[in-house]
Order: sequence, then C-alpha cells, then structure tokens
Amino acid sequence: MRARQWDRASGNVGVRAYTLGSSQLRHPHFQLLVAYAWCFQEEEEWNDQKQIAVYLPPILEFAVYTFNKQSKDWYAYKLVRVLDSWKEKGYDKMTFSMNLQLGRTMCGKFEDDIDNCPFQESPELNNTCTCFFTIGIEHWRTRFDLWNKTCSGGHS
Repeated sequence: MRARQWDRASGNVGVRAYTLGSSQLRHPHFQLLVAYAWCFQEEEEWNDQKQIAVYLPPILEFAVYTFNKQSKDWYAYKLVRVLDSWKEKGYDKMTFSMNLQLGRTMCGKFEDDIDNCPFQESPELNNTCTCFFTIGIEHWRTRFDLWNKTCSGGHS
C-alpha cells in the first residue's frame, strides 16, 4: 500500500510504501483513512482544474507571445487549439505544461492585432506547428517564466 503525506508548509505531497495484513485492512480507522485520502485526491484534482481554468488564458497568451518573439519567421502565429494542459507538481512556483497547435497567420508578428488576422491556408506550405510548453507563474506579481519550449513542424 502507498500512503500520501502532505507537507502543509510547502504544499508537497510525498508517497511512502506500507505493507498491511488483512486484519488491518478491515479496521475502521484504516477504512476512514482510505476514504479521506480518496476525497483529498479528488479535491486536489478539482483545485488543479479550477486553477487551470483561471490561469490558462493568460498562460496561453504568454506562450504564443513568447513563441512569436523567439521565432525567426516574419509571420505571426496564433493558437489553433489546446491539445492538452495540466498543472505540474513538485515545483516552487505554480507550473503548467501544455501541448498547443499554432497556426501561421497572414500578418507580420509585429503588427498590432494578430488575434483577428486570418490563418494562411496554402497547401504547399506547412503552416502549423505543435509545441510543448512548461511555464511557471507567480500570479500575485503577474510574472511568467518559460521553462521549456519544444516545437515540431511549421517554421518554428
């Protein structure tokens, strides 16, 4: 059996392995502990989903802005869709990872309004790329840190 330990000061969850006999498994306190751990895990996952819903929009904006800033392409890219996103565990800062599909637009990356710019739709060009980002945030300071960006396809 594995039991989680939570360090309230750091917010870190550790795992320890234990072996229990069958008589211990039927003990009411053990059953209560298992039920509590199950509820704690569900509550933790729910809190992660709430944080993703709150922080994902500005994180996405930061990811696309950073992609365009670092790209050698003259054209701007914008978000096509979020393929996957999750909150990372074990970091000092709140940290999120995501897989994004980005599309090349008809606008230059230094133009003012790329949000309303149409995508390029040329069949002979590869106008999309898929990127994995890991971004740490300090929401109280509105600070974002790009820790990882790995892209494939397109003109990244």
